[in-house]
Amino acid sequence: MSINKLMSACAITMAVCACSTQKTNEWFVSHNGNMPSNERIEQIAKGDSREKVRQVLGSPSTVVSLDKNTWIYMSADVKRVAFLAPEEVDRDVLTIRFDDKGTVTEVERMNKEHGREIKVSSDATEAPGEQIGFFRKYFGGVGQYNPFGGMGNNSSL
Repeated sequence: MSINKLMSACAITMAVCACSTQKTNEWFVSHNGNMPSNERIEQIAKGDSREKVRQVLGSPSTVVSLDKNTWIYMSADVKRVAFLAPEEVDRDVLTIRFDDKGTVTEVERMNKEHGREIKVSSDATEAPGEQIGFFRKYFGGVGQYNPFGGMGNNSSL
């Protein structure tokens, strides 16, 4: 067999393997998050305590910072291929809300179809604070450089 025939056979084999989309697409999908199984989620009902929820479902992915009574469990499947932007294939979000006594008041489950794309604005928001003047900006550090360590270091070289 000549080298040209061998190279042609290798090229054809690689081209045929590259055309396979079913298995190749699965290779680039990563699963992120910690979504409990459906059987575990069904064990949670209104009136259950925080401890029972933690025992059955585990720790939440996040607790809403402004409302400590809302726990969120979430997971997502993201497809990443080379230099292309990541694409979210699937998303699953479970929200559990508690009352002030620590008992479940609401269990809500959502997926990617419930969400919507949010366009990120490129506008800048000015942060209030001290406006640094020209002299302070460019000459403010003069005299503050100490090549031998911290202030008050009386050790001799």
